[in-house]
Amino acid sequence: MSDVVIGEAVVVEVRVAQLPTRGLALLIDGVLQGLAIYGLGWVWSQLDFVTEQAVAVAISILLSALVLVGYPVICETLTRGRSLGKLVFGLRVVSDDGGPERFRQALFRGLAGVVEFWLLLGAPALISSLISAQGKRLGDLFSGTIVISERGPRQAPPPEMPPQLAAWATTLELSRLPEGIAATARQYLSRWHQLAPIVRHEMGMRIATEFASYVSPPP
Repeated sequence: MSDVVIGEAVVVEVRVAQLPTRGLALLIDGVLQGLAIYGLGWVWSQLDFVTEQAVAVAISILLSALVLVGYPVICETLTRGRSLGKLVFGLRVVSDDGGPERFRQALFRGLAGVVEFWLLLGAPALISSLISAQGKRLGDLFSGTIVISERGPRQAPPPEMPPQLAAWATTLELSRLPEGIAATARQYLSRWHQLAPIVRHEMGMRIATEFASYVSPPP
């Protein structure tokens, strides 16, 4: 998990995509790009109107570059951060502020990807992803993006609010509540159903006591 600060200075918790999942998504995209290059090469070989060998080679290189750069740029721009490989594994590219990926960012990522994956066989991307706390490859660092996973583990819903506390909850002032205590409460409520009754009660009372010293009106 990682924290993203959006434009309104609100901290949003996102699930950073794991390296193995990104690798599999990249493999799918790479296979599709390879098939596209092969298909264009075959079509080009059937055309005889270019007789100069140097010109033919230059055009073939140009078509390959357009596939390698154009595929991720077009896909991620039109789908707001997804290529076909990312779509399969539930990944999405977003800006560092949590907003959708822009064309300029997709272009930077696409150009960097040619160098990272196709020219240097993915070594820079792997090293950068392992060093970065958010798993960023060089293309992400240059463009200000992050790859997140939209398929989090399924969790049981938290316990419902007791009806007798609903009116009190609508009047709560939570501005003094530290983020650490709020995060502890979120984790507790998400795992509430997994805890043994004694542990559930003891942890709940401890967290509730900490909360009571920061919220008003008192419970």
